[in-house]
Amino acid sequence: MNSALRRIAHLDMDAFYASVELLRYPELRGQAVVIGGRSVHQPVMREDGMRDFAKLRDYVGRGVITTSTYEARALGVFSAMGMMKAAQLAPDAILLPVDFDSYRHYSRLFKKAVAGIAPLIEDRGIDEIYIDLSEHTEETRALATRIKEAVREATKLSCSIGIAPNKLLAKICSDLEKPNGLTILTMDDVPTRIWPLPARKINGIGPKAAEKLTALGIVTVGDLARADAGLLQEHFGRSYSAWLGNVAQGIDDRPVSTSSEPKSISRETTFERDLHARHDREKLSGIFTALCQRVADDLHRKGYLGRTIGIKLRYADFSTVTRDVTLPEPISDAASIRQAAGECLRRVPLEQRLRLLGVRVGALSRPGAETQESGEIQGDLFVAQSPGDPA
Repeated sequence: MNSALRRIAHLDMDAFYASVELLRYPELRGQAVVIGGRSVHQPVMREDGMRDFAKLRDYVGRGVITTSTYEARALGVFSAMGMMKAAQLAPDAILLPVDFDSYRHYSRLFKKAVAGIAPLIEDRGIDEIYIDLSEHTEETRALATRIKEAVREATKLSCSIGIAPNKLLAKICSDLEKPNGLTILTMDDVPTRIWPLPARKINGIGPKAAEKLTALGIVTVGDLARADAGLLQEHFGRSYSAWLGNVAQGIDDRPVSTSSEPKSISRETTFERDLHARHDREKLSGIFTALCQRVADDLHRKGYLGRTIGIKLRYADFSTVTRDVTLPEPISDAASIRQAAGECLRRVPLEQRLRLLGVRVGALSRPGAETQESGEIQGDLFVAQSPGDPA
């Protein structure tokens, strides 16, 4: 279809986890609330029927914020920020534990409500979707308003929708008028609405690329649109520089993929304190085993096998490394996942202390007639080692 005729919507639930919690605790509306605590931070009911809530100042550990209300964001507290750092910015913010079962429930509700109106949906996670509205005859704003009202009726939650000729622009504009926003863009709006934005607002320009662009004097999307193609290729290579040139002009031909097949399944955990491969060998080995088992359980529950097994490590200095290996045949049992992940682990340095460990299975496929048997996990991968030796 001609891109000028496409109508692609990006729907993003507003502060989703926090908003779900406010349904449960309406007395917290209008307050700075942070989601990311543990079970010990569960509210306590008093004899007078009122609740006592934990405060962010009371948190001790190495966890990170899952999300926060807009009132907390106004204080500089955002998702993925370390809890201890956030406590310095907003010590009196309310701290609540995460409840993923509840979030998944509301995720299913809002997606079902949207599908009842516009079924061509690309699922992008628990709180966001793309919707292809190209074949609908209804006027764009009226259609988007109807979708927003359906979501509100099904969940009592608000969402923000951006509608544009492609996914790139739709995602950007869904964030322009949050919360409860509705933004509609055409290609003619790119110079006035998109070019003034920071280049990092483009999905796919990460922190490192944004830093390099800034060093070249390229700060806004408009700067990027006017940048010399040769300069971009010199610093970013042929493929990525060509992509940068296209997205700066608002060009994106990706279709809305209505397949619900996931690309990978992963589990990761951030430690309460930094751990060392040698000094905390037993604890790390147990965590590693548990992650592999949880990934295996996810694979079995969802009915997948996977050929690419990977790990993710984040060191105490927040630097991150990943390694993966692709196997000849797909697997799903915990023992095989641990063995393959262990091979990846042997390819990374383990002298520094660790703050996060993750295990991922990709290249997913459905099993055939034959089923694989789960094996018992054995072995202690985090063994004492001399500096420089793999684990």
